[in-house]
Amino acid sequence: MDILILGGAGQVGTELRALSWPDGVRLDAPERAALDITDAAAVSARMDGRAYAAVINAAAYTAVDRAEAEPVDAWRLNALSPAILAAETARRQIPLVHVSTDYVFDGARTGAYRPEDSIAPRSVYGASKAAGELAVRAGNPRHAILRTAWVVSPHRGNFVKTMLRLAAERDALTVVDDQHGCPTSAADLAAAIAVVALRMAADAGAPTGTHHCVNAGVTTWCGFARAIVAGSVRRGGRDVPVFGIPTSAYPTPARRPANSELSTASLTAAYGLAPRPWQAALDPILDRLVGPVSAEV
Repeated sequence: MDILILGGAGQVGTELRALSWPDGVRLDAPERAALDITDAAAVSARMDGRAYAAVINAAAYTAVDRAEAEPVDAWRLNALSPAILAAETARRQIPLVHVSTDYVFDGARTGAYRPEDSIAPRSVYGASKAAGELAVRAGNPRHAILRTAWVVSPHRGNFVKTMLRLAAERDALTVVDDQHGCPTSAADLAAAIAVVALRMAADAGAPTGTHHCVNAGVTTWCGFARAIVAGSVRRGGRDVPVFGIPTSAYPTPARRPANSELSTASLTAAYGLAPRPWQAALDPILDRLVGPVSAEV
């Protein structure tokens, strides 16, 4: 069984490649230089060469603030490429698993967003990802869209690595404390994607549609930063205070959702997946980046 993974060099793609897949599963994760997924002819040629059982699209333009100045680049990767992939997979009757984001919501509601809630993106990035979702839904009926949020890992640039670097450099940190969301381990997300992709590859009647996949629990960026610093201290890292500030004190080019809490109930109902708490998912990331918990702590 061959599975094509796009975005294999990113946080989620790296974890997908690191998974222990069942015997007989072969991954094809071409580098971006080897396959331009915004080029329909290139995608078609790649898919003509192998009989894929499933395609996983974890590729995205994720520079949220830069997207405000580079909308064409964001839309090409986040909207055009999913349309191409949906058309090509549908033509070959291949299921497509597509990763999306909490940024399709405006963050104005109270409580967790459900997959069926109305979207209202506030940024170029969010709008481009919403368009990508629409393209997948319209292009291939055998699709699963997994929205996620606040993804972290030992790889690439992300919030955990930034907070660890700043804690080592500064005597105090100031972090936004009025945006709420669900920190998500790229490893846990990858494991869930694999379950969905393998089920869809093996069963033509597997559930389709849009689901949310995040670790359980809600916090703010400030609360997340405090947990990162505390976890680092338990591993011998430097202890610094973390002070909360409002979003208004940290202006950015792109507007963020104030509430990014996502409900995973439909994912549990469809695939039996119940993500663990984000605090438990943070520990193995800190183990990799900082080291094991100090024996004397």
